[in-house]
Amino acid sequence: MTTQQLVNEIRKKKSFLCIGLDVDLTKIPQHLLKEEDPIFAFNKEIIDATHHLCVAYKPNTAFYEAYGIKGWKALEKTINYINEKHPEIFTIADAKRGDIGNTSTMYAKAFFEDLSFDSVTVAPYMGKDSVEPFLAFENKHTIMLALTSNQGAFDFQTKTVEGKELYKQVLETSKSWQNSENLMYVVGATKAEYFAEIRKIIPNSFLLVPGVGAQGGNLQEVCKYGLSENVGLLINSSRGIIYASNCKDFAKKASEKATKLQLQMENILNL
Repeated sequence: MTTQQLVNEIRKKKSFLCIGLDVDLTKIPQHLLKEEDPIFAFNKEIIDATHHLCVAYKPNTAFYEAYGIKGWKALEKTINYINEKHPEIFTIADAKRGDIGNTSTMYAKAFFEDLSFDSVTVAPYMGKDSVEPFLAFENKHTIMLALTSNQGAFDFQTKTVEGKELYKQVLETSKSWQNSENLMYVVGATKAEYFAEIRKIIPNSFLLVPGVGAQGGNLQEVCKYGLSENVGLLINSSRGIIYASNCKDFAKKASEKATKLQLQMENILNL
């Protein structure tokens, strides 16, 4: 998927909502545990109930890898279902990969070629040659961790090194990498006050923003400082939507939660 196709979908749906499909078998409705593949059964109902409200889905691969082969097969079935039924929706493999070049190439092949995701999240700590292999894939996007929403982000990311915060150095350096036009960035919603500074460095790049909802991030604050000419934001909500209910009405309740966020986004876009 091209960036312009993503922008077109945002304009069409009046939404920049991304729904995180982080499936924990201890939290899903108990009646689904009787299914042959409870993870996929859960995801399918969530997707069927929310696809018209969001522009992206983001499975966190750890929630599938934890269940071994069955979990990985459920991930494969989930991405295949999205690509078959809703090819207009942007897909994100939240895998946070990053390693030496030949290993990164194999990670990229796994998510871009085998599973056909539109994008994958990566960790930039090992630098240029660990990220560029992902960037080499045409019409695929690499979403690099920049400033995360967890408390430990302050351990390194905001430390001043040679007069500049480390996350700013990471952003500036990444712009020089080959095929950097395929880069997007993760910026946590709980760091809303940083968005203005980030936009000075990457004014038009898409930002994947976790932390709205269960983690306490404020949508209006993020949009105030983070919106770009092409919107440039994908606001992720996982637990706040998919676990809105653990009863048989879970998909309906998820849709209601997603609708509330979508309507807020529509109002923001109409301002």
